[in-house]
This record gives sequence, C-alpha cells and structure tokens, in this order.
Amino acid sequence: MNKKIRHIIMALLLVVFCTAGGVIFFTYQKYEQEDRVYEQAAEAYTRPVTDGGGFGTSDASGLPTGAEAVEEAETLNGWAGAPLEVDFPRLREVNGDVVGWIYCEGTVINYPVLQGEDNDYYLHRNMNRQTHNAGSIFVDAANQPGFGDSNTIIYGHHMKNGSMFASLDEWAEQEYYEEHPVMWLLTPQQNYRILLFAGYTTSAASDTYTIFPDSCDELEEYLKQCMEKSDFEADFNMTGPDAREEISLSRNDQYVVLSTCAYSFQDARYVLHGKLVPVP
Repeated sequence: MNKKIRHIIMALLLVVFCTAGGVIFFTYQKYEQEDRVYEQAAEAYTRPVTDGGGFGTSDASGLPTGAEAVEEAETLNGWAGAPLEVDFPRLREVNGDVVGWIYCEGTVINYPVLQGEDNDYYLHRNMNRQTHNAGSIFVDAANQPGFGDSNTIIYGHHMKNGSMFASLDEWAEQEYYEEHPVMWLLTPQQNYRILLFAGYTTSAASDTYTIFPDSCDELEEYLKQCMEKSDFEADFNMTGPDAREEISLSRNDQYVVLSTCAYSFQDARYVLHGKLVPVP
C-alpha cells in the first residue's frame, strides 16, 4: 500500500471518527436540553414541605432548598406525609392532561404524570406538548381518570442518559430495593405513598398489563403471581421512620404498575408494582 493510499484511508477514518463524535455530542446535548424541561418544571411547580417560600421562589430564610430540602422533609415527616407539594392549579394551566406527580427520593424520578386520549400522544411529547425524545411519564389511556382503578399502569421511557424510568430495573437488586422501598404519587385529589412490593422483567403483551375492575377475585391471584415473579423480596414488616404499618395486599386496595422498556429479549419490559397508601 503506497503512502498516498494510507493518507486517504487515515483521512476517511478521521472524518468517520469526527462525525460519530459529533453525533454522540449533539445527541447527549439534546438529552440535556430535554431534561431541563422537567428540571424547570420541578423548580416552578413543586417545593419541599420544609420550604416556607412560595412556588418558584427562592427561600431567604436559610432553610435548605432543592434536593437537600426534600431529604430533610422526608427525615422530618417519615412516611406521615409527602415530602413535596405540587402547585397543580398552575401546572394544569400549562397542560390540563396533568393528573399527578411521581417522585422517588435518591433517584432521578421526579416528574409530572400525564394522561392522553391514547397511549401514543405522550410517547414522544413532553408536558408542554412539544416533540421530545423522552416523551412524558403517562397513565394508560384505558385507566379511569384519578387513579380510581384497582391497578393503574404508568409508562415511561428507558432513556440512555438514565432519565425518565430508566432506573426501574435497578430494583432488580435486593439492596437497591431496600434503599428505595417507597415512591410518592401526588395528585390534585389525594397524595399517596407507593409501597413497592414486586419488580420483574416481562413481555409487553403479558397479563401484567391487565386492568381489573374494582375488588375483583382475579386481582388477588394476579397479585400473588406478581410476588412470585419478583426479583426482590419485599419487606412486609417495613415500618419506615415513623409510620407503624405493615404492607398487606388485598383486592380492596389500589395499585400502580410502573413500566419501562427492557432489553433482555424482544419487546421486553421491566415493571414495578406498588400499593397506593393515601397520606395527608
């Protein structure tokens, strides 16, 4: 191979390398820009319960703010009440499809929850109805509004940068579950603790996505099967810092299924099941 050909090959390789690097750079830059939509929403429409200021304001009282304040709120409240407060009237002025807010301390999960007329609309649209790779966290269109079904299905993308519901499969590890046994679901009507009790990989076409009528007999068998498939063992004597209660599962309770893509086989999904416990 003569010197001229080697130079041509090196030049082509350099072009390919630079192009690939540019694509990766701009892709992650776009991810960061899209993440800021939800970061700004959290700043504008939520505040820790320890923060004495109004929504979207800085706290001049010396109280901790942001993630530090949320952590303090959880420490002070235990499980007695939600660590966040959401300004739903203002948030719903931006988008009337907002039905709640989901939050998990120590993770990136801190997002508005929407519900569209079908399951395609918010797949690649954000809360501002703008085209968005990460889409939104959204409730299955077949569910009743207001989380009134026995089990409500909530979807979120598994983003490569770790945002949205990408962290759900972390619960496959027992230690991770023990560090994060609880999430929060806040709605305009009622706030809930989500007591997680099962997580596993399943198919997008599986019975996991069955929506049951209220208090039906089939729900108890469904819950039993979820427990049998779970990657982690739920602590049914879990009390938390202040709340003295055991996790018990009954067909009279309400549940959520949190779902995201998984990649262990075609059309795989990772799901978390949680019991909704109303809180003040």
